[in-house]
Amino acid sequence: MPRSASAAGRTGASDVSLTLLPTPLGDLRLAATADALVYCGFQPLAEVRDRLARTGLREAGQDGQNGGGARRAVLDEACAQLDAYLTGRLRSFGLPLDLCLATPFSRETVSSLEAFVPYGSTATYGALARALDRPRAARAVGTALGANPLCVVLPCHRIVGSTGTLTGYAGGVDAKKYLLALEAGGHQGVSG
Repeated sequence: MPRSASAAGRTGASDVSLTLLPTPLGDLRLAATADALVYCGFQPLAEVRDRLARTGLREAGQDGQNGGGARRAVLDEACAQLDAYLTGRLRSFGLPLDLCLATPFSRETVSSLEAFVPYGSTATYGALARALDRPRAARAVGTALGANPLCVVLPCHRIVGSTGTLTGYAGGVDAKKYLLALEAGGHQGVSG
C-alpha cells in the first residue's frame, strides 16, 4: 500500500482543499488535508462535499493559511503522480493516504488491492473475497470497491467479474477498460 498517514481514520486535520484534474478518463476530483489525500474520484462536486461533510471534514479556503500550503502540496503531488501514471511513466503511487471516508470493511478491502493485484494484472471479486478470508462475500467486496474514496490510486479497477467481464467502476466501464489497457499494454490476464 502507498504511504498512509492513517489507514484507519482521520489524520487529525479537519480542513480539506479540493481540486479538479482533467484526465483521459474524465474529470477526477481530489481532496486533501495538510497530511494526506482523502479523495480521488469521479463524483460531482456537491456529492464530494457531502461525503466530506458526513465525515466531519470541511472545505477550507485556498488562501494558503491554516495548512492551505500543505494541502496544496499534497494535491499538487497527487496531480503530478496521477499524470505520470496515466501516461505510463509511473506504476505505483507514493502518496500519503487517509481512508477516513471509507467504512471499516471498505478500508480493509481497498487497502489490500495493491498487494493482492499488482500493476498489469486483474483478479475477480471472488478471489479478493477469499483473500480477505470472506469467501462468500464477493458482492460485499464489490460494494466496498464501489465506495473506494481513492479511485485509480487504490486500484479497484483491477477487479473484474468471475468470467473476466468488466463490471462496475465509478468512472464507468470505458475508464476501467482504459486503465487496464494502460497497465497491461494490451495484454490482460485474469486470476480467479
